Amino acid sequence: MSEQPTKVLILGYVWPEPDSSAAGSRMMQLISFFEKQGWEITFVSSAAESDHSFDLEARGVDRAAVEINSSDFDGFVRRLAPDVVLFDRFVVEEQFGWRVAEQCPEAVRILDTEDLHCLRRLRKKAVKQGRKYDHQALLTDDVAKREVASIYRCDLTLMISEYEMDLLKNLFKVDDFLLHYLPFLLEPIGNENIEHWPSYEDRQQFVTIGNFRHPPNADSVHFLKEKVWPLIRNMQPNAELHIYGAYPSPRITSLDHPEQGFHIEGRVEDAEELLRRARVCLSPLRFGAGLKGKLVEAMQCGTPSVTTRIGAEGISGELQWAGAVETEPEAIASAAVELYTNRSAWEKAQKRGIKIINGRFMKKDFEPELNNRLKQLSEHLEDHRHRNFTGSMLMHHTAASTRYMSKWIEEKNSV
Repeated sequence: MSEQPTKVLILGYVWPEPDSSAAGSRMMQLISFFEKQGWEITFVSSAAESDHSFDLEARGVDRAAVEINSSDFDGFVRRLAPDVVLFDRFVVEEQFGWRVAEQCPEAVRILDTEDLHCLRRLRKKAVKQGRKYDHQALLTDDVAKREVASIYRCDLTLMISEYEMDLLKNLFKVDDFLLHYLPFLLEPIGNENIEHWPSYEDRQQFVTIGNFRHPPNADSVHFLKEKVWPLIRNMQPNAELHIYGAYPSPRITSLDHPEQGFHIEGRVEDAEELLRRARVCLSPLRFGAGLKGKLVEAMQCGTPSVTTRIGAEGISGELQWAGAVETEPEAIASAAVELYTNRSAWEKAQKRGIKIINGRFMKKDFEPELNNRLKQLSEHLEDHRHRNFTGSMLMHHTAASTRYMSKWIEEKNSV
C-alpha cells in the first residue's frame, strides 16, 4: 500500500447500531481494526439513519450519504480515491461494486458477508415448510448464485463462520485465496472480568435478546412462547423469561404475558449488564447463519446458554458448549431447568464459555493475519486478479448488464 495513510471506504448496508445487533458490533470491530492500522476511514450508506446509529464522527470516521442508481456516486468515489473498499453484505456489492471497479480499478475490493444470506434463507424456508434442510438445494437457489457471484467479483471475502467457509469451498468450490476467516474480534476474559460477575445465587430469571428485524430472532421468540416456555413453567412454576430486542413488531409485543412469566421488554440500553444479571440465556434458533452475537455476549458475561445446533454453529468448534445444545422443545426445556437449578452444572458451563471466548475469538490472534493478508493482496493485486478468471468474467458481464439497468433507472427517476 502507498506511503500515504491508506484510505478505506466502507459501503454500509445500514448505519451501524452496535447496541442493536451483532452485525453492528461486527462493523465496529472492523472499523477499530482499520483505525489501529492508522487508516483514514470513510463510511457511507444509502440507508436512513436512526436515533440509535453509532456516532461515527466522534470516532474520527468521515461519513456521507449516497444513493443507489445514481452517477453522483461515480464522482464521489473517484475524488475519494480509496485504496480499499469494503462492501457490507453482497447486496451492497451488487449495487456499487461495478462503479468502484470502473472508477477506482486499483482499489482492493473486500466483501464482508456478515453471514451467508442464502443459507439463512433456505433454512428459514425449510422450517416454514416443516421439512429437513438440505444444503444441496443451495446449488439451484437464485440468491446463492447472486451471493457467490459477489464473492468471486471481490478480491477477498471475510467469512465470520468456519462452517460457512467450508460450505463455500466444498459445495461451491470457491478457491481458498478468495476467502479469509475472520470471526468476532474480542478481548480476553480475565480474572478482573470474572471477579465482577454476579454469582449463581445473585442471578435471577431466564433472558433472551436479539434484534427483531432479524427473522430468526422473531421466530425463536414464537417458538419459545408456543413450544418451550409452557414446559419450563410446568417444571418451574415461578420462572420468568424476559425478552429484549430492538424494533419489536406488534406480533412480538402481543406475546407479552406476565401472568405466565413471559415478558416482552423491547430495546435495552446495556445488554451486557442485562446478561450479567441473568442466570440462563435462552436462544432456541430454528434457522439462521453466521455467528450469533447474543450467545457470544452471554459467554462474555459469564451466563450459560441453551440453544440449538443452528445457534451454536461456528462458535465453539471442538470445545464443549457453555450450557446445552438441543433441538426438541422437551430437551431444550429440561436442559434450561437443569442449568437454572443446578449450581454445579451452571458453574461448569460458565467456565466452558470462558474457554471458548479466550480460545477462539481473541483479536490478537486474528488482526495481524488480516493485516498481512491485505498487505500481500495490495502488493500483488494484478497477479491475484489474474488467478481469479471467474471473478473477472462475472465482473465483465455484471458491469455491462448492471450499468445499463442502473442508468435506465437513473434516467427514469429524473423524468
